[in-house]
Amino acid sequence: MAAVALRSCRRGLSQILSNGGPAALSSQRLEGARRHKSTVQYASRPDLPKLAYRRVKGKSPGVLFLPGYASNMNGQKAEALEEFCRSLGHSYLRFDYTGHGASEGVLSEGTIGTWKKDVLYVLDELVEGPQIMVGSSLGGWLMLLAAIARPEKTAALVGISTAADHIVTVYNSLSLEARKVFEEKGAWTLPTKHPEEGLYDFNMDFLKEAENHCVLQSPIPITCPVRLIHGLKDEDVPWHISMQVAERILSADVDVILRRQGQHRMSERDDIKLMVYTIDDLIDKLTTMV
Repeated sequence: MAAVALRSCRRGLSQILSNGGPAALSSQRLEGARRHKSTVQYASRPDLPKLAYRRVKGKSPGVLFLPGYASNMNGQKAEALEEFCRSLGHSYLRFDYTGHGASEGVLSEGTIGTWKKDVLYVLDELVEGPQIMVGSSLGGWLMLLAAIARPEKTAALVGISTAADHIVTVYNSLSLEARKVFEEKGAWTLPTKHPEEGLYDFNMDFLKEAENHCVLQSPIPITCPVRLIHGLKDEDVPWHISMQVAERILSADVDVILRRQGQHRMSERDDIKLMVYTIDDLIDKLTTMV
């Protein structure tokens, strides 16, 4: 599988990189971007929790960022993407799932289906036209589900440490004895490599519901361009999951990009620079096609 060809940057991207790159969070340019950062808005949904989001209006294709589990829309990747999209004049939206960040709801009561509905609501109600969905970890799984459900709203996909089926796969790999203990307990505790986040607790209902959204057991009916970036030193979600996703997606335009030093969060300066290069290349490809 060939590595994605990263073409020469257009003027907007070149300006960002000349000022230290989108991930140079202490740079003067980013400080300026923070002063013009989009404001938090809330989407009210009948009988459902409000969703918090930040939006920048602009050209199509837009970029939609999907964060990871227990994460939010204010991470380094999400903020760097807003700066990048603003510089090019393209629309951009980042948001918090139900029970995450500034959105209403309780994290422990959420499911894969809950968060899939959140993404579909954003695609249906909060953005205009086809989007380049950028999914980090759990967001990578959700972007696949959303692309299958809304192909007409999906221009391209960029997965960062994509965690497709990961929770279910890890649980099913446990011994029968271990699973029996967790089933009797009613919950499964998954260690995380990030000390500040502690342990992830999933109840059995969450795991059973998640099985309904697994995508790696059959061909994935997605035909748009797909880019999957993964770090070889990811200790949370193995990089071979991105390879499995690439093998199953029906699209003829799929590239996997592996970073030798990359870890799960992919939030180092060079990681974010690669993400931005990749999205810039897709925007160029999509606009040229039009």
